[in-house]
Amino acid sequence: MSVAAASEIPARDGVRWTIALAVVLTAVLEVLDSTIVNVALPQIQAAFGITNDQTVWILTSYIVASIVVMPLTGFFVRRVGRRRLVISAILGFATFSALCGLSWSVEVMVACRLGQGIFGAFLIPLSQSILFDSFPKEKRGQAMAFFGLGVVVAPVLGPTIGALLTEYFSWRAVFYVNLPIAAFALTMISGELASEDTRAIKVDWTGLALMVGAIASLQLMLDLGESRDWFASKLIQVAAITLIACGTAFVLRGRGKADNIIDFSLFRDRSFAGANVAILGFGVAMFGSIAILPLFVQGLLGYPVLDAGFLFIPRGIAAGVSMVLTGSVLVARFDPRKLLICGLILTGTGNVLLGQLNLNAGFWDLAWPGVVSGLGMGLFFVPMSTLAFQNIGSDRQDEASGIYGVTRSLGSSVGIALVGWQVASRLQFHYATLASGITPFDAAARDYLAPLGLTPGSPEGAVYIAGQIQQQASLLAFQDAFWLTGIAAFAMLPVVLVLQRPSGRSAPAVAH
Repeated sequence: MSVAAASEIPARDGVRWTIALAVVLTAVLEVLDSTIVNVALPQIQAAFGITNDQTVWILTSYIVASIVVMPLTGFFVRRVGRRRLVISAILGFATFSALCGLSWSVEVMVACRLGQGIFGAFLIPLSQSILFDSFPKEKRGQAMAFFGLGVVVAPVLGPTIGALLTEYFSWRAVFYVNLPIAAFALTMISGELASEDTRAIKVDWTGLALMVGAIASLQLMLDLGESRDWFASKLIQVAAITLIACGTAFVLRGRGKADNIIDFSLFRDRSFAGANVAILGFGVAMFGSIAILPLFVQGLLGYPVLDAGFLFIPRGIAAGVSMVLTGSVLVARFDPRKLLICGLILTGTGNVLLGQLNLNAGFWDLAWPGVVSGLGMGLFFVPMSTLAFQNIGSDRQDEASGIYGVTRSLGSSVGIALVGWQVASRLQFHYATLASGITPFDAAARDYLAPLGLTPGSPEGAVYIAGQIQQQASLLAFQDAFWLTGIAAFAMLPVVLVLQRPSGRSAPAVAH
């Protein structure tokens, strides 16, 4: 039986939701790892006695492996079958998660993270395509809302869960937590998901090599660009040249090629093409702000690790409520494109509100902007996923989901790299600007230091002033970075105009 034929067999609602729960749990495995490990990095660094550059490879190895393998989802589904692939992916991810927890050196950790990334790459695309094939069109909004609870809420709450596990157990627990989730998902999915026939497919090794070279080079630039001062580094220069050469050759060679490793004809559908652009920009807005918020509250405001993690709970609750409400009610009553506009506006507004905060910000001053952004996540994610695949046939769902997943992951990587560069560069700019107006003869500086018994010309006074300038410059740099993530969300508003209105929606209808 083919994949397409299997998807046309009607399923009982109970079976559908069992499959939905199973695939959402498999998706949680992958997305939770994208943020939960970050909190444990200082402890891992101390345990292995490694430098910051070596610590970066613990994150980079996973991301590079995942992004390189993810576009191959459709190819492997045709080669080994969806059921075999998803079961193998869950088993492989769980095995390498356990090995990460048992690691005794950074070299072993990086190798195991590569294995995690390779097997984890299939989980999101397979989960999404299985859901689309398991539910009729009128119920896909509900299914995608359920899926979104895992895909969007899990990485938002990842820092909180990671902080709790690290504080009360060990950094190794952030890897072991994957094992019970994987076991439960594997039990359900192996009992409900039907097998399909497979077929032999010729591998385009040249196209595969070009794609791997381009994606790996791009990810290397994003991960190491800031620490290597971007194009001042020969490594980054080589990566950029490799990206341009491999990417250009891959696109020119693959256009119109029937057996290309990626089916470029999918981008002829304007909704799918527009959705990939929008999810890229949304990834910058969402993951960029999530990445720098812990740095802002811990490094600048002095929040403990647990309090910094708890800041994400209101955002996660808001995103969950928004997901359910959008999928069960709103997406059936309103044009999904209008919901997307609201989602982008709320996400951008929440990020801009973070850019208004000062050094006296309290817990709820920091949490409320997250609630606004969380509401925007639900309004964006559910209708966007529905619109992206509305014209994609069931026989191409796996490949389309793989491409869409890569774009989402690249958006998060670009967002993290962009805000990191913004904070570093703007810190230097603001420090130079603020320091330029202060001299040993400055009256305001003398008045400021007088109550402390210091003068601008004394060594102690100069050190104190420099510390205050550094603090204010850091605040301004973080404010600029939050504003940048807000602008990234607003910039995606014109893209919504490219998306097609779903067919068969002459009037709003309530979901059954």
